[in-house]
Formats: sequence, C-alpha cells, structure tokens
Amino acid sequence: MTRILCIDDEPAILRLLEVVLGRGGHAVTGARDARSALAAIGRAAFDAILLDLGLPDRDGLELLGTLKATCNAPVIVVSARSDVAEKVAALDLGASDYITKPFEGDELLARVRVAIRSNGHAQGRSEAIEHGPLRMDLGMHTLHVEGREVTLTPKEFSVMRELIAAGGRVLTHGALLETVWGKAHRDDVEYLRVVIRSLRLKIENDPSAPLHIRNEPGIGYRLAAHG
Repeated sequence: MTRILCIDDEPAILRLLEVVLGRGGHAVTGARDARSALAAIGRAAFDAILLDLGLPDRDGLELLGTLKATCNAPVIVVSARSDVAEKVAALDLGASDYITKPFEGDELLARVRVAIRSNGHAQGRSEAIEHGPLRMDLGMHTLHVEGREVTLTPKEFSVMRELIAAGGRVLTHGALLETVWGKAHRDDVEYLRVVIRSLRLKIENDPSAPLHIRNEPGIGYRLAAHG
C-alpha cells in the first residue's frame, strides 16, 4: 500500500482526500499546517505528497521548496488558486503536478498514479545493493543491517544508497549534497550532517563510535571497509 501525505488546513478536504485516495488503495496521513507536515515527513517515508497552498502558518510555495529539499516524494499541488502565475511558480519550484479545486476523484487518483510511477516507485521490483552487513533493496525501499530492517526517511535512504553504491570510497560533502538535495544545496553541509547523525542513531550500536559510517574530516563520508 502506498502512503500519501495530504497537507490542507480544511478538515472537510482532508476527509474527502482520505476517502478518495483510500478508494485507490492508498494510506493517507493528514496534516493541517506546515509544522505538522514537516514533522510527518521526519517520521516516515511517503510515496507522494498533496499540498494545498493556503496554509495558516506558512506560505504553500515556500513549504513546497522545503519539501523538495528534504524528501524525494513527488509533490502535487491541490489548490483553489487558479492563477497561471501560481501554477508556473509551483511547477518551477519542483511540483510534479497542479490540480485546481474542486477536483474529480478519478482524475486525482490518475494523477497520483502517474506522479508515483514517474518518480520510480514501481511496485514489486527488487534491486539490491550490499556492503558488508548492509543490504539495501532499491525497489522495495528497505535497508537491513545484519538482517535487522531499519526504517529510513527518504533523505536518509538516498544518502545511504549513495554510500553503499560507493563501496567504501569517500564521497565528498558536495557530491552527496548535489546528488541528494540538488545543485542549489551543494554548500548546505548542515543538511547532510543532520541526516548522518540520524542514520548513525538508527544503524550504529554506538553512534558516538560509529563502525559503519566513517567521517573524513573536511572532506566527506565513506562506509567502513569489509573484507
């Protein structure tokens, strides 16, 4: 079952989205403001995000930029704003699609399917990469450490994927930031440090003395060698 985060300050719209998306086999998490939405993506990975632009605590377009910088899920704007300039701005900021309220349920479901498929979330496909005790299934979006499954956020998954694929080679801060967050964030090293700290808490027996993710001071990160 795919997981959809719906961000809208109107309870009636959230209930409608839950019904419509549930009919399409999706599990829905609702958020009524930007703060709740960011907390939700910090706790779990989502296959798609539906975003209303009229939020009480933050401009929707500003939140869209933050969402694209912190997670890999496609973002579909669902808004009553029909101005062409708003649509262009949302698409330029990385929105996968823009749907104007009121919407037809079947059209919404179709656009969600297209966004998820285009984002590479094909169902049932398995492609595994490994490094020592770390095994990642790219299709199923899972990580196992010595046989134990670890739940990752989208950014954590992407950073871990790059490290495993590198096979123990050092990846510079800039290379990881550009690959995972995009060229505009190549110098935002604190983004990467936050994710690495979170990964160590999840996969290391002692995060203060990490055995898996090694730091190369002033350069970047690598995984420990395994013979």
